[in-house]
Amino acid sequence: MDTPTTPQKNTTAPTPAFFNTRPNSRDSRGGGRRPSSFDRPKPEFDQKIINIRRVTRVVAGGRRFSFSVALVAGDKKGRIGLGLGKAGDTSLAINKALRSAKKNMIQLKLTKTMSIPYDVAAKFSSSKVVIMPNRGRGLVAGSVIRDILNIGGIKDITAKIHGGTKNKLNNAKATMDALSQIAVKVPKFSIVEAEVLSEMLKPGENTEEVN
Repeated sequence: MDTPTTPQKNTTAPTPAFFNTRPNSRDSRGGGRRPSSFDRPKPEFDQKIINIRRVTRVVAGGRRFSFSVALVAGDKKGRIGLGLGKAGDTSLAINKALRSAKKNMIQLKLTKTMSIPYDVAAKFSSSKVVIMPNRGRGLVAGSVIRDILNIGGIKDITAKIHGGTKNKLNNAKATMDALSQIAVKVPKFSIVEAEVLSEMLKPGENTEEVN
């Protein structure tokens, strides 16, 4: 008569956690979620590079190369500016051009439909630009004029370039000269006048009681 066999118990001890050499997939990737583009703050002004070129300056030791950048910046609400920047690196030249565009920013006097109130024209060097309002036809323009008007948020415009030049910088300057004719005139004060005006506008001072 056969005797029943008893099942053998597993005497192998479990491996401790600190001996586990398999790395965690989340820890190997650095852990946490990746920063998305939605977390970045939105810039105050939109920008568009019109022209970028490499220029050369001849000095006693040889030639020095640098980059010249023409850039237009705006908020698509009627504010627009053109800036130039030059540096040995493209990123530095773009930053200089952006600061220059902010300094040269103008506020346009637009209609309720984000169009200009009347025709404007300007000439810079050999470039001649004519900008005319149209009703409901959209933005009819090309070359750098379209980029400038888009950044400024201007709509229902027909623009033409009269001239044989294809220089983008001259066309951009002629466009800005034409748009400056409908810009809001902001009075400029000297440093002394600004200090006197700020003293006059302080609350609680220079006020008289009216009986």
